[in-house]
Amino acid sequence: MARPDDFVPLNCGACVDGAGLGFEISMAFQPIFDSRAKQVHSQEALVRGVRNEPASAVFAQVGHHNLYRFDQVCRVTAIRLAAQLGISTSLNVNFMPNAVYRPELCIRTTLEAAETYDFPADRIVFEFTEAEKIADFGHLQAIVADYRQRGFTVAMDDFGAGYAGLNLLADLQPDLVKIDMGLVRDVDQDKARRAICKGIVQVSEELGIGLIAEGIERREEMECLQDLGVHLFQGYYIARPTFESVADVNPEVRAAA
Repeated sequence: MARPDDFVPLNCGACVDGAGLGFEISMAFQPIFDSRAKQVHSQEALVRGVRNEPASAVFAQVGHHNLYRFDQVCRVTAIRLAAQLGISTSLNVNFMPNAVYRPELCIRTTLEAAETYDFPADRIVFEFTEAEKIADFGHLQAIVADYRQRGFTVAMDDFGAGYAGLNLLADLQPDLVKIDMGLVRDVDQDKARRAICKGIVQVSEELGIGLIAEGIERREEMECLQDLGVHLFQGYYIARPTFESVADVNPEVRAAA
């Protein structure tokens, strides 16, 4: 387990320098497209190595001893690069609930980074993945409540692929839910997946939760989900993640929207 010393609040400069992480990271960015507004809704920051090594190679170096530092460095790096690239939409930043020991302290570095790099804090969207086994559900509830009270948008990633499913959705009621690519894949051809996605849309509408379909790889998948009521999309058909830069949205997507 991590030692108490590992949780000393870091400042923005320390995160930029790696703060004892033991390795360096960078980010790729992938857009989330709004088919109703016909424009990019947000950019998600996805961790990479400094030479564009994949996320799996980065996570292989993360353990209990540096989880908190990794989480903090990822946040600052995402905000710094987003500001440098002139991203004017919302910015989706992934966070690890198990790395956040006290929300009110762990958020300080994020706020400092937003001020330092002149990136509006109210455009930061915090994503937590349902695929990460939550050690303390009450703790996750406290994190989400704290972030929302501060005006941040909170999104649940990989919905339908993780540990808690509908129970987590009912108890947390995040602002946004990202439908996992496993449910999106071939949804236009798969009656069961289509029925499940239709149910997710209905539940989300009842709860006032926005939906993002991730992992879109074909036009037919996007069109099927549009017919079900989804209008925010992410995936290779929209645009692939681009290393330290902002991708152009597939012209077919804009034309079809």
